[in-house]
Amino acid sequence: MPSLGGLSDLVADAGAYAEDNKTTVAIVGGVTVFAGISLYMKRSSKRTKPGTFEIGSGSVDRSKVQDEVNDYYDEFNTLERGKGAVIDRKEKVANLVDKFYSLVTDLYEWGWGTSFHFSPLLPGKDWPACESAHEGRIAALIGLEPGKTALDVGCGVGGPMRTIAATSQGKVTGITINQYQVDRAAYHNSRLGLSHLCSPVRGDFLNMPFEDESFDGAYAIEATCHAPTLEQVYSEVYRCLKPGSVFVAYEWVTTPNYDEKNEAHVAIADEIIIGNGLPNLRSWKVAEDAGKNVGFKLLKSRDLAVKADGSLTPWWHRLSTSLKIFKLKAKFNHSLVTIAEYLGVAPKGMIQVHQMLVDTGIALIEGGEQGLFTPMHMVVFQKESESN
Repeated sequence: MPSLGGLSDLVADAGAYAEDNKTTVAIVGGVTVFAGISLYMKRSSKRTKPGTFEIGSGSVDRSKVQDEVNDYYDEFNTLERGKGAVIDRKEKVANLVDKFYSLVTDLYEWGWGTSFHFSPLLPGKDWPACESAHEGRIAALIGLEPGKTALDVGCGVGGPMRTIAATSQGKVTGITINQYQVDRAAYHNSRLGLSHLCSPVRGDFLNMPFEDESFDGAYAIEATCHAPTLEQVYSEVYRCLKPGSVFVAYEWVTTPNYDEKNEAHVAIADEIIIGNGLPNLRSWKVAEDAGKNVGFKLLKSRDLAVKADGSLTPWWHRLSTSLKIFKLKAKFNHSLVTIAEYLGVAPKGMIQVHQMLVDTGIALIEGGEQGLFTPMHMVVFQKESESN
């Protein structure tokens, strides 16, 4: 816990930031004042998103957050960036991912929204519109429509599921390893009147609780990167799909520009791995091969971050248009989280969690700007019909 002097320094830093960033702080400040009032109110899981001083730890007991953070870091073979970080014990991946999302879900909703993914930047559109377009593309690709059902593999709190169901009027069942996310998804579904189309289920996407050939389509948005191997999760998707159905995945992968012998490149990859609860970071070719290895026919493979002229859409601008601005905003937000932990309304350990997300945000921006990493390599697979 910081000293009172340290807290004064944080407040001073926040004040200096506010002087230079009046518009941002006018917005953030209003949220903070409102959240301060919530200190005197009973916390409820039935809230549109966590307030600044309502950041919690999901299904992790508040008193155990610091221990869980320490255990989380212990799962990696190394924390020295540039040395090739991986999770040593593959059998621990599901537990680590569950733990990861218990720790970060409130922070994600607080700072991002309910669609935990990136998207191409469309001219003249704000980020929510870009996210909706990125999600809506999937509904068209899998042919979802009234009377048909789709599987959302790694649904989070259900932002994409609701967009895809609402635009197609088909039914979507989402699966996530984390019970807190199931509860949040169910709340949002009810709040928006979409419970009849959207159903979140807790389960391991390596061993899904669904009958064979029970879905008309499936998709995964920046989620299967958490699987120990893509073959493990792709084979389960294949089992659950009806013959002729389409599976679309937006994968987190390295690009052809990534050099595994370049320590600076590896350091960026390591930060992304450690900061996002990943077992490793794969190439786009691994994703293509994984689908074919389990029986899918590959229909399309394309990095949606690359435009027709070969230039990149700046998907990382969702974080910030520049590293300098990102670091300034992160410093201010980190001060808020630190104050929340100091006051005891955020559990001990959330400072570390927030710093982890800041560090990985920097790595994502650097990986995007250098064209080393993409969070949106699209692979489209089909489970061929039995007649073929």
